[in-house]
Amino acid sequence: MTIKKPLTLCSIMIASISILGCTGQDKVAKMNAENEIWPRIETGINADPEMEAQIAALLADMTLEQKVAQMIQPEIRDITVEDMRKYGFGSYLNGGGAFPNNDKHASAADWIDLAEKMYQASIDDSLDGSKIPTMWGTDAVHGHNNVIGATLFPHNIGLGATNNPALIEKIAAATAQEVMVTGIDWVFAPTVAVVRDDRWGRTYEGYSEDPEIVKAYSAAIVKGLQGAVDEDFLSDKRVISTVKHFLGDGGTEGGDDQGNNTASEQELFDIHAQGYVGGLGAGAQTVMASFNSWHGEKIHGSKYLLTDVLKGKMGFDGFVVGDWNGHGQIPGCTNGNCAQAANAGLDVYMVPTDAWKPLYENLIKQVNSGDIAQSRIDDAVTRILRVKMRAGLFDKPSPANRPLSGKTDIIGSAEHRAIAKQAVRESLVLLKNKQQLLPLSPKANVLVAGLGADNIGMQSGGWTITWQGTGNENSDFPGGSSIYDGIKHTVEQAGGQVQYDLNGEYTTKPDVAIVVFGEQPYAEGNGDLDNLEYQRGNKSDLALLKKLKQAGIPVVSLFISGRPMWVNAELNASDAFVATWLVGSEGDAISDVIFKQADGSINHDFKGKLSFSWPNNPVENYNRGDKNYAPLLPYGFGLTYQDANTLTDELNEVSDVATKLEDLVLFERAVKAPWSLQLQSGNEQQTMTSSRASLNAVSVKTFDKDVQEDARAITFNGKEPAAVRLMAAFPSDLRSYVEKAGQLEMQIKIDQAADAPLMLGMQCGENCDGQFDISKQLTRTSEWQTLTVDLNCFVEQGVNLGQIFSPWQLATDGAWHVSVAKLSVSSSHAQDSTISCQ
Repeated sequence: MTIKKPLTLCSIMIASISILGCTGQDKVAKMNAENEIWPRIETGINADPEMEAQIAALLADMTLEQKVAQMIQPEIRDITVEDMRKYGFGSYLNGGGAFPNNDKHASAADWIDLAEKMYQASIDDSLDGSKIPTMWGTDAVHGHNNVIGATLFPHNIGLGATNNPALIEKIAAATAQEVMVTGIDWVFAPTVAVVRDDRWGRTYEGYSEDPEIVKAYSAAIVKGLQGAVDEDFLSDKRVISTVKHFLGDGGTEGGDDQGNNTASEQELFDIHAQGYVGGLGAGAQTVMASFNSWHGEKIHGSKYLLTDVLKGKMGFDGFVVGDWNGHGQIPGCTNGNCAQAANAGLDVYMVPTDAWKPLYENLIKQVNSGDIAQSRIDDAVTRILRVKMRAGLFDKPSPANRPLSGKTDIIGSAEHRAIAKQAVRESLVLLKNKQQLLPLSPKANVLVAGLGADNIGMQSGGWTITWQGTGNENSDFPGGSSIYDGIKHTVEQAGGQVQYDLNGEYTTKPDVAIVVFGEQPYAEGNGDLDNLEYQRGNKSDLALLKKLKQAGIPVVSLFISGRPMWVNAELNASDAFVATWLVGSEGDAISDVIFKQADGSINHDFKGKLSFSWPNNPVENYNRGDKNYAPLLPYGFGLTYQDANTLTDELNEVSDVATKLEDLVLFERAVKAPWSLQLQSGNEQQTMTSSRASLNAVSVKTFDKDVQEDARAITFNGKEPAAVRLMAAFPSDLRSYVEKAGQLEMQIKIDQAADAPLMLGMQCGENCDGQFDISKQLTRTSEWQTLTVDLNCFVEQGVNLGQIFSPWQLATDGAWHVSVAKLSVSSSHAQDSTISCQ
């Protein structure tokens, strides 16, 4: 077995020492002047004087309004086709969980229809005088993951474990084709973050902790999406790619999403910029600015990084697009007013809310007032037009008439699924294999258990149909397969027996148990952790493993996760342990590796190697550049069937985290697992699975309070009694919170009050609930307020806190319009209760 040595950072440490004590970008820029860091990237794309002349001529005929419209990128939920006809936006996007007609199950034809209508409206000059075609951008980050039936490839962390750039290029090419079937031009990929701290909720979007793998993969993805510069670059079978997020998003302090990166400039280049060296070198045409800051300055407002470094020193001649209202996070800016971003070098504002209109109007005013130079606007639009011309958008047929458009047999095709299955097989990392338990005989009596066994949504993770990857069922993945599907097929085909039970119950004692467990889906923000202990305070999966082991049944653990986690106890309770990562829609491919063939020969051996070192405790120093970092399993580790097992059953199970009851967060940015948001109107119920949901008397939609879609607007119309609640299929035990004098906490804003009561409640099953009228204790000022209620109030009403199915509910028969943000159960009285028990 070969272990690749971790990245050495000696040169980076020397560079860091040279600026010790310096603060702010003025100091690191001074160092840069003394020691050139940023190379000019050679793409092989030759300057085209004829194209540049066409761009200049087109620009000379454009009005200021037309130019600014090219810089505005709204979202499909916030504009109409008529808006496109009137304003002629340069581009638009669908965010995660946004679909044509707001229909999660929109068909490929629905996607094409919207693309065609938006395109035709953009070239209709009857209102705006412009014939410049628009372009549609989408987050196809592990396949065309917003579209039902698409091939979903393993997330980036799993792909990094394959260390196979050629395979990565094939995946990108397949993704490009599936995207083009739906008439879309532009993909927001690859993500090239080099993750330093696995507590970051976007760790699985990174390929590796090794910048060299990220560099190679970035080039491969860009080639797969766009085509090679010297071959079929941006042909009819290719899409425009986006290297993101510039710069340093994987290195924020504490793994804080959208936080602050304090790396030296040399380290910023050596670690965090290598994906841009690879991606831009392969000809990437767009770069997305990052939410994070560098030395306290938001990247969206950093002229030094966006203009001086990226466009100047590195020679990037495409355009820079913002992230979801990222410009609004610049101090002094709002979503609808931000000259600073344009002046810093942002070319396209991603403004996915209704703030697009004031932003458009303010940019025009700011150019006229001189706050933004006309030359900066002209530079931005020149870059946008250059990319559109290189992509052939002025010459290609409309979206509905392009070569791949409407060829729905390409979406989820057998050819693409075969590529995905190869990626699954090569991404699996074998961490433990006592007494060579694996590979298993397919003729055995096999028990399959665990929440992840027959759950395609869980095995696929975030950015899967919905933004957070939640609210999905197996029926949402036509053509896909669960891990259990593959096991069942393999065993039954060989004459073995399969028993499946979620909780590990069985009628006949099995020869072996395969338990599939791990993290629930999450995306940015929602996935951030403060330490890496798995199932802290609720070790239900560990209990299942121990129950099976105590019964004398050998246990194979298949661990689903978006990052390495501290699972020492689970490792000790397992005879074999496989890190599966997030495999996507082709879960059946796992059985190809963990089982022998019927004749006893090995079908596929393990090939995956850790692209991220595995933690030795949940609170260790997370800085991968620290010489004292001592992981349990190093970067590059991964057993094959020829290797002897190395892990014992005696790993330390005692966490260094002080014994403390952590707050139970129910909703923060997104609904937390295992809860889902449910609407009830009269006798009808509906689970919210996208950005909007409605019944007769109640509707809910997402909106931005502080960051992307972190709040919910709830409208009760008073037609009949209605409720909105958090629900789970299984009860939770909240008694420890009562013992710690806990409270239910809620951030709420009253948008419209009514005379009828507004009831806040909890439910513990049939005829087991408690609720309080909070209408008299609300401040009706359209300002956010935090309300708290002592949990003992619910106990006094007869609520069984040991069996809570719904920890939060709002109900009324009046016309209340309220907005809700963070919901949690606190472990102690942070403040006096604001809601009385009466």
